[in-house]
Amino acid sequence: MELKGTGFTLRGWNLNDAASLQKHADNPKISAFLMDRFPYPYTMEKAVEWVNSLQEQHPFVNFAIDVDDQVVGGLGFELKDDVYRKTASIGYWLGEDYWGRGIMTRAVSLGVDYAFSNLDVIRIQAGILSKNPTSMRVLEKAGFIKEAVMRNAVIKNNVIMDEHLYAILK
Repeated sequence: MELKGTGFTLRGWNLNDAASLQKHADNPKISAFLMDRFPYPYTMEKAVEWVNSLQEQHPFVNFAIDVDDQVVGGLGFELKDDVYRKTASIGYWLGEDYWGRGIMTRAVSLGVDYAFSNLDVIRIQAGILSKNPTSMRVLEKAGFIKEAVMRNAVIKNNVIMDEHLYAILK
């Protein structure tokens, strides 16, 4: 699976992506605003484990962000179930060397288009930690609307923060 963007490609994860993944993901500035399941330090063992886990995706919900044949980030959807079965959560990250180029906003928009066309969802949402206004701007530029602020909803690195809920509808 490949989705061509301007200056990047969203594609499936290849077995040879582990070194580039580890290089770009092993940064405390990235892990600081992601779920705790995104490790720091990001070891080669974790990179290999991640890449191996995504070799047979059904449905296809997790993309490598490729710039010049190097994995420099990731974008994925988590499909909800039960009464939320028409909703997906989006998550993403980008290597620090690529910040400020508009790649993430374009990648989120491309990913959302893919999800609404190929997944059985009518809503995509994202929870953003209050100390991450850059990610809030990415979502706003991609057409997401802030729907709520959940006060003192998360704890990351022993800091309690609000979570800002953004969503876009099909």
